[in-house]
Amino acid sequence: MQLSPSAHIDTFCRDTLPAADLWPELTAGPHYPDRLNCAAALLGDAAADPDRRCLLAPTEEWTYGQLRQRSHQIAQVLVEDFGLVPGNRVLLRGPNNPWLVACWFGVIEAGGVAVTTMPMLRAPELSMIAEISRPIVALCDHRFLDDLDAAGLPGRPTVTYGATGPADLTARCATRSGRFRAVATAADDVALIAFTSGTTGRPKATMHFHRDVLAIADTFSRRVLEPTAADLFAGTPPIGFTFGLGGSLVFPLHAGSAVLLLEQTTPAQLADAVAEHGVTVLFTSPTGYRAMLGAGKAAALRGLRCCVSAGEPLPLAVWEDFRAATGLRIIDGIGATEMLHVFISAAGDNIRPGATGRVVPGYQATVLDDVGVPVPDGTPGRLAVKGPTGCRYLADERQRSYVQAGWNITGDTYVRDADGYFWYRARSDDMIISSGYNIAGPEVEQALLGHPDVLECGVVGAPDERRGMVVAAYVVLRDGVAGDGAKAAELQAFAKQAIAPYKYPRTVEFLAELPRTATGKLKRYELRHRAASALAGS
Repeated sequence: MQLSPSAHIDTFCRDTLPAADLWPELTAGPHYPDRLNCAAALLGDAAADPDRRCLLAPTEEWTYGQLRQRSHQIAQVLVEDFGLVPGNRVLLRGPNNPWLVACWFGVIEAGGVAVTTMPMLRAPELSMIAEISRPIVALCDHRFLDDLDAAGLPGRPTVTYGATGPADLTARCATRSGRFRAVATAADDVALIAFTSGTTGRPKATMHFHRDVLAIADTFSRRVLEPTAADLFAGTPPIGFTFGLGGSLVFPLHAGSAVLLLEQTTPAQLADAVAEHGVTVLFTSPTGYRAMLGAGKAAALRGLRCCVSAGEPLPLAVWEDFRAATGLRIIDGIGATEMLHVFISAAGDNIRPGATGRVVPGYQATVLDDVGVPVPDGTPGRLAVKGPTGCRYLADERQRSYVQAGWNITGDTYVRDADGYFWYRARSDDMIISSGYNIAGPEVEQALLGHPDVLECGVVGAPDERRGMVVAAYVVLRDGVAGDGAKAAELQAFAKQAIAPYKYPRTVEFLAELPRTATGKLKRYELRHRAASALAGS
């Protein structure tokens, strides 16, 4: 594919794109000019109506004009104090709040590439992300500095925000004019690097262009959610997760809407915030919707116009219970970090309960057999998709597996019916999807194997009524160590210190040996069967 001349002086991203013959086929989709800075485009209307509310938080509120001013100041700091040139990567770390959003905009306006990380990640995970993406500087909420310091980013300065002192980003910004002209990047220059959870424990870095950021708003958001400037968005996914990037940043600002940013909430607190602030569009997981009903908060949600669920399959029972309690129809959807956001969904009267939905306008999808031939409707197979966005891994041989014959192969097993609705069956790989988070079993295994008492272990997903799936660990201990409840709790605490807490095993079972094939490979299917049987017998 012929790319436009890049504005990047640092050519790292262009140099690490997959070979052209490994790219997915891109559909026509929305048209964008050759020169495009997505941050400038999203804030383009701020000059016309700078006093319109934009970012709300429990303790403050920013207008569109204030966000534009602060993002310009951040861009100035990056260029003037740290010598950022177009194409440099900047690591972002913090919970969903106005300053994180301003940092994202400032990086991209300056021609940089945003590498937004989830705040729950620990030092080893952050270290690996930095090793892959090679940021020149990190911008970090001062409350989340410890793990970033422990990760050790040699030669890369870290700047905090939200603290005190002249070196803090907030103080630096106060000394800047806020007059900054966004870099005229190419529409197909990389704007952001988003990381997936790798099945081998090494995350895959997906690279997305400036036009991709607008494309997800012009397809799923515009055609399915249909937001207006009167809407107020809110959600639980972190902005470091592309589901959250869309719902809490791209979609509301593209529509001129406002967004309520919540750093961390219980389901009950989320529902109360929806009612208190008049939220109209909500993004969360099926687990979240179920938990809000369980907390008796149905009445607090009735002012919503639009409820979006993604990140894990939406059980029919959750959809039906939510509809009965609130009168609202949850919009289900499947997306992927590789695709940036949702590509199959349905809203309103087009929803067919139990189905994920139909292809979002601008995308194409089919179901393939193991050799890449489309299967008849009603037959399970591998979900394959094409659209204006697609998978581009950063220097990763796994590109050959994800993109086949121009299709993005998502790793999900689906059935398409005669009306074009897609019905989820299962994950095709070993990924565990729990409460909307993707968790790689081998990554949890690697963490547990760091404990001196663990001889070997296998980790799989176990069915769970509330979370969809939970992480289940099967552990073989060294001789002489007792496998009891205290040891299980010890291993769980150990895992929480090694990897993000949401990845820790919710159940730990001790075995004398793991089931293996004649060639020594772990029989994960036997462990999954054991986990399912344990649930059935409980």
